[in-house]
Amino acid sequence: QVQLVESGGGLVQAGGSLRLSCAASGRTFTKDAMGWFRQAPGKEREFVSAIDWSGGNTICTDSVKGRFTISRDNAKNTVYLQMNSLKPEDTAVYYCATKSGYITTVTTRYMYWGQGTQVTVSS
Repeated sequence: QVQLVESGGGLVQAGGSLRLSCAASGRTFTKDAMGWFRQAPGKEREFVSAIDWSGGNTICTDSVKGRFTISRDNAKNTVYLQMNSLKPEDTAVYYCATKSGYITTVTTRYMYWGQGTQVTVSS
């Protein structure tokens, strides 16, 4: 089965930066679209950003636009989320996920999920 492992989370002060990584194994990765999602305590899981198989097309939610950048390295089977100008509102568990076909914001379209990595932003 496909395995996704997130890393790079931690504690950072507001205005700081983190880079999350998601390493995939078990099946082909090159032709899959990848997405990042997050879930804060007591809230629903929400879409953050996604990237298509080629890395040429990306989408992101308005709340992170201009601050977060998604990228991928197919040779390493890894997708990244560079997070700059972090805010306390960004505090959440961040998950990566994969799907076949085109990128989408719809959570249920993503088939495989990682275990999540905690990001905490202090004020």
